[in-house]
Amino acid sequence: MNISSDHQRPITIAMLALGGQGGGVLTKWLVDLAESNGYRAQSTYVAGVAQRTGATVYCVEMFSQAEIDRVGRDPVFTPYPVPGDVDLVVAGELAETGRAIQKGFVTPNTTTLIASSHRVYSILEKEALGDGIKDQGPVVEVARKAARNFIVFDMDAASEESGSVISAVMFGAISASGALPFSKQQFERTIQESGRAIEANLLGFSAGFAGAAKNVLPLVDEAIASVKPTGVNGEALEGRVRQSLPDSVQSMALHGALRALDYQDVAYANSYLDQVEKACEVESTVSTKGHDFALTTEVARQLALQMCYEDTIRVADLKTRVARMDRIRQQLGAREDQPVHIVEYFHPRIEEVCDTLPAPLGRFVLASTTARKLLAPLFRKGRHIKTSTISGFLMLRIIAKLKRWRRRSYRFGVQSALIEDWLTQVYAALIHDYEYATSIANCIEMVKGYGDTYERGLGRYREIVVLSAASDGNKADLVRKLRTAAENDEQGIAFAQAKAELGTVH
Repeated sequence: MNISSDHQRPITIAMLALGGQGGGVLTKWLVDLAESNGYRAQSTYVAGVAQRTGATVYCVEMFSQAEIDRVGRDPVFTPYPVPGDVDLVVAGELAETGRAIQKGFVTPNTTTLIASSHRVYSILEKEALGDGIKDQGPVVEVARKAARNFIVFDMDAASEESGSVISAVMFGAISASGALPFSKQQFERTIQESGRAIEANLLGFSAGFAGAAKNVLPLVDEAIASVKPTGVNGEALEGRVRQSLPDSVQSMALHGALRALDYQDVAYANSYLDQVEKACEVESTVSTKGHDFALTTEVARQLALQMCYEDTIRVADLKTRVARMDRIRQQLGAREDQPVHIVEYFHPRIEEVCDTLPAPLGRFVLASTTARKLLAPLFRKGRHIKTSTISGFLMLRIIAKLKRWRRRSYRFGVQSALIEDWLTQVYAALIHDYEYATSIANCIEMVKGYGDTYERGLGRYREIVVLSAASDGNKADLVRKLRTAAENDEQGIAFAQAKAELGTVH
């Protein structure tokens, strides 16, 4: 869609960008582009809510100066995109595309819609007990119908591949869409005249231009990505996987083993494979016709997640990795000579601290009312730690180094007991019903995270196991039904209702 210079109302652009996506930079580029090429422009924004519950909405309007001079009147710009009058909508993430449509910014006869197909998961999706990721397929279908022209591709991947920032990719996609009355050269000149990270931004611009021109939509489910281990330990684990496990299990098991290696050490990774091989052996005792070791594959997936649980040691390790620091600098577009300050927010509860303590001490503190009261003031407030300073970095690095003593920690003992009980339940269920065993294997997924989320998931998982074992009906269906209800809401209303209905049936 090309908008001619004699457009009789301001050209209106709405952009929905998350924190860190450079919405402000993109807005400035658009304003500079307009003002450098004979247009008057205005920009406004409404900040989004924190913690990824909404994007910041930027609005840019522009009007031809030649038309202003001809008419002799100044245009009236809006402080916020008006539904029905938005010519171009840019969404930096797929869920935000749905928000833009919901807000009425996208209309079939007017709007060019440009969206990134990647996801940045919301708090609600992350805190769900199970797989809380929302299916965005319907968003794409609605977008195709709602917009005059719909362009979608993975801008995040284009940003990483080009070594640039996503705002530059968006700028390139806008240029390729033809939604604005400016040439590609005029877009590129705007970046050049900005004087900042010109080379990197031009690479991102080119990637965005190419992506929009192809109009790619990579939303089909993909097979498990292959992985090639590096180092002696990784290669040894791969050799063991290839020799001891069926082809259908190998990819998942290798991913899990390498995850355990990164999480702890090679001995831990081998103990993981011990359990996967045992699951394969147990499954082999029953008929696997038509299943192709699907149960073992699920055990391999869930076992890796349960063995590599989140604790303060893991968090400190991930936050002090050089690769993370480099990634942050790249996302910010910082030059080598530019300092970058990183401030982390930590608010561990006493339970999370006890998880890291030696098992006897952690058990004592959690069981002692007096000890908890004495220590409570230390954990009432969160702390800001600047990991870009020597003191802040060393503080977290020392915590990360506690990894070597993790096997002696309170949480390690609790988690090991949980895993052993879970596998026992899976193998007991397998004697009666393959589908029932698979549903129990999958159900452990709701036990994740830490704090209230962990306790809530663990409690509901254990209830589901007990209720299904006592049922005389289809146990697999019951597990799936109860799990869906358990994951439905934090308060447990749906779960309580599902249990009540079960009591009525029996």
